[in-house]
Amino acid sequence: MPELPEVETIRRGLEHLVVGRTLVALTVHDARWTMPLDPRVVEDAVAGRRIEALRRRGKYLDLVVEDDVHLLMHLRMTGTLLYDTDPAQPHRRVTFTFDDGHELAFCDPRRFGTGELLLGQPAVDAFFATRLGIEPLDGALTGPALKALARGRRAPIKAFLLDQRRVAGVGNIYADEALFRARIHPLREAGSLTGPQYDALAAAVRDALTAGLDAGGATIDDFRHPDGVYGGFQHEFLVHRREGEACGECGTVIVKFVAAGRGTYVCRRCQPVPRGRRRGRPAPV
Repeated sequence: MPELPEVETIRRGLEHLVVGRTLVALTVHDARWTMPLDPRVVEDAVAGRRIEALRRRGKYLDLVVEDDVHLLMHLRMTGTLLYDTDPAQPHRRVTFTFDDGHELAFCDPRRFGTGELLLGQPAVDAFFATRLGIEPLDGALTGPALKALARGRRAPIKAFLLDQRRVAGVGNIYADEALFRARIHPLREAGSLTGPQYDALAAAVRDALTAGLDAGGATIDDFRHPDGVYGGFQHEFLVHRREGEACGECGTVIVKFVAAGRGTYVCRRCQPVPRGRRRGRPAPV
């Protein structure tokens, strides 16, 4: 699934290509993309308007057109945005046609991606307020902020990181990478960390996301840059998808198990199993 670095990579790649252009037409080929709103309503609301900005919040892209009209896009599991791709590109769900003759295609094999029409910035703010927590790369993610958010929470720390209402933009890849960097086991209770561990985790989340962004995102399945180029962060993973390989820090074999419903990768030496798991509760690894 595209996470913050992948979505931000797409945003940066498209911003100079689309901002300032007029969106001549939006063609929704798959009505599921705008449900429950009628695709024609969305098409009519944005067609013929000048694009004023392309923003990101968490894993959402916000295409802002004239008169404070916002088209929010979420790539979900397999969505991507391709600029001037082959007209025969499969899984095309939406086509954006610009006044300079160029096109942008929202392609999505599994059809989970969505488009949301919102009118006015207050509506956008209200939409995000119930769905997204702090942005991890704008200075808001600190150890004390994480501690306050996690206070009293017994859910595993990985589930906490994946909850977009707490920290926006972190998904399975970057949760694994951040927890390894912070030397914290994914099943540690979110509210049980020490102050220094919250500090380390906040820094590790920022570092993992920044590394992913510097590498142009990670391509595991369908993610590509708008020009079709693949991301490179998958070649820099420290633990994610490295089951059976030696940890680069200590040489211990990396193992995989399920946490928060997701495939999870750890080094058992660098990320010790929580004590409660050692005393009678089934060990995950």
